[in-house]
Amino acid sequence: MIKEIIVVEGKDDTVAIKRAVEAETIETGGSAIGQAVLKRVELAQQRRGVIIFTDPDHAGERIRKIVAQRVPGCKHAFLPQEDALYKGDIGVENASPEAIQRALANVRTEVIEGSAGDAEITGEDLMRAGLLVHPSAADRRLRMGNLLGIGYANGKQFFKRCSMFRITREEFDLALEQMERETEGGTP
Repeated sequence: MIKEIIVVEGKDDTVAIKRAVEAETIETGGSAIGQAVLKRVELAQQRRGVIIFTDPDHAGERIRKIVAQRVPGCKHAFLPQEDALYKGDIGVENASPEAIQRALANVRTEVIEGSAGDAEITGEDLMRAGLLVHPSAADRRLRMGNLLGIGYANGKQFFKRCSMFRITREEFDLALEQMERETEGGTP
């Protein structure tokens, strides 16, 4: 049983989560999150902790941002898009139990600003890694985000996530090396 309550978008996501693990969920009902739902998430965070596990798409990221802004200190589970895709539809409800278990095993804890030292990764690091201002920057951020377990994000958000989740220099360098090996080996 997962101690934390998992915040998902809808009923189908709850069904998928319960197929994969024993856990309780709070459904946001989509991106128009009401105050009552946010109050339940706040209470859940105080009592048991919260894992935000939304779809790896624009709407899911919007929900993640709304919940995290209102309820600081949440944990985050990220599902790679390829694990959430079925017949053109992207969503947690499409993921296999194994993909959901992997995402939950690699949960990242949000660090509230100012609560833990300076971030190790700089904007210059992202430039050198080809994650910004590079012809393939978006694809490289997608790969690195999956390897680091922080999901896909645009350049500014990727930098923020590296800081928020306190990605270490070692984690970053190992993921970059792996990505470069996979790229050289012809793996997309």
